[in-house]
Amino acid sequence: MERIPILRMGETLLVTIQVDMQDQTALALQEDLAERIAKTGASGVMIDISALEIVDSFVGRMLASISGIARILSATTVVVGMQPAVAITLVELGLSLEGVKTALDVERGMALLRQASGESSFVS
Repeated sequence: MERIPILRMGETLLVTIQVDMQDQTALALQEDLAERIAKTGASGVMIDISALEIVDSFVGRMLASISGIARILSATTVVVGMQPAVAITLVELGLSLEGVKTALDVERGMALLRQASGESSFVS
């Protein structure tokens, strides 16, 4: 099974999804990321999905789930690089990714994470 690499950049974990997400790959990513957040104490997670051209409801739910897991572990998740077609598909599937922060690119995503790390961890 293919695993998606998780890179550490200071207080942020960076995940670049460059493969079509199969269910097993997505579940492994969820577990790996939860372990890395707990182990490193990362305050932010950036998931770059710019290489994804199509998504299904499972991938959409997985992104929302990762964000929820990260939030419980005191990390903020930002999804960056979403293609317009992916955004349209997610909305058509009824997945608004509530609680998931998004940014157009990595630079804006980092700014969002910096802003979030300045907020109190008790603010929802």
